[in-house]
Amino acid sequence: MIERLRTPDERFESLADYPFEPHYIDDLPGFDGLRAHYLDEGNREAEEVFLCLHGEPTWSYLYRKMIPVFVAAGVRVVAPDFFGFGKSDKPIHEDDYSFEFHRDFLIRLIEALDLNNITLVCQDWGGVLGLTVPQALPNRFNRLLIMNTGILLEAVTSGPFLDWKADVLASHDLDLARFMKKYAPTLSEAEAAAYAAPFPNADSKAGVRKFPKMITDPTQSCLDISSSAADFWQNQWTGESFMAIGMKDPMLGPDIMYQMRQLIRGCPEPLEIRDAGHFVQEFGVEVAESALNAFRIAG
Repeated sequence: MIERLRTPDERFESLADYPFEPHYIDDLPGFDGLRAHYLDEGNREAEEVFLCLHGEPTWSYLYRKMIPVFVAAGVRVVAPDFFGFGKSDKPIHEDDYSFEFHRDFLIRLIEALDLNNITLVCQDWGGVLGLTVPQALPNRFNRLLIMNTGILLEAVTSGPFLDWKADVLASHDLDLARFMKKYAPTLSEAEAAAYAAPFPNADSKAGVRKFPKMITDPTQSCLDISSSAADFWQNQWTGESFMAIGMKDPMLGPDIMYQMRQLIRGCPEPLEIRDAGHFVQEFGVEVAESALNAFRIAG
């Protein structure tokens, strides 16, 4: 059985702008003994489901500004925390985390909740992983809302990413609040503290430490899955797409995102958020409203 930590509930009391009820699942096939957390907001009988996937080193708190906009439009919103993040259990050994481990979690969760008519909402690792899922479950997805992310086709060696990796790994016990303030300077102290809430000690941050290592040293199976995903988006995708770009992100900003636009079949002109950096969701109200308008979804 995987050795794991479970963040005490009191760490999540009185978080800024996070009024959502927790939901847990602990019987996903292949994840014995691990409990996953997800948000499930809005009408559960709604025809449309927005699946919101966070990245590194965040959790479902990242979508606190977008969820109410989606719910007001009448859709169901599901926002899971990857294992190692948020309110989900946290394996304490880095070797327990892999690309396939996280991807399989997403597939099993979608199947367990029987989600259909999904709009994939993704950024950072939420996209690196999430963009490989529709090829496995093509009949469940019909829309894409993509922000500052990419598909992993080779080891990443760019300067901005290596700087990011160095910041993540500078300390075994990363100061998450300080890190988030550096890369999302519009955050208040309370918001930065909320991002750090799930991680009370160094052992709880093994998943945080592993993500950047997986980008610079991807396994061949990861590259094979991702290559297949690139083909899916370029040649098989028939759904609607909407792209928003945080223009101040040197790592996954306009250069990468305009490459992604060329990869995604039928992707229209992106929404450029001039003042947004890597964490585009901090400008999420504008993004959510613009996407709903483009998708012609209104409450």
